[in-house]
Amino acid sequence: MSRQPAAPATTASIGHGLSADPRTRTRTLTRLRRIEGQVRGLHRMVEQERACADVLTQIASVHEALRAVGRELMRNHLKHCATTAFRAGDAPAEAMCDELVDLMYRNAR
Repeated sequence: MSRQPAAPATTASIGHGLSADPRTRTRTLTRLRRIEGQVRGLHRMVEQERACADVLTQIASVHEALRAVGRELMRNHLKHCATTAFRAGDAPAEAMCDELVDLMYRNAR
């Protein structure tokens, strides 16, 4: 399985990221710890040679949990970072539009 490099940080993201809403940061970390536990469980399932269907079901569960985290982060990004960029003027707003289109495209797959 090939890995895609992480996307570089963008300059369009004006604002404070997750620090703008500490509750979102806390919820995100809690969800990611839960997902981390699910992935460790997947590792154990493979080591124990569990049924393929069971492993695939757990993979689907992890995938959906990650998508939920992504939705929450997108909401935070729109609420804080994008709003700030749109209020900052034409250049930051244009850059934010480009960033949002790219994010939506990457997350729609």
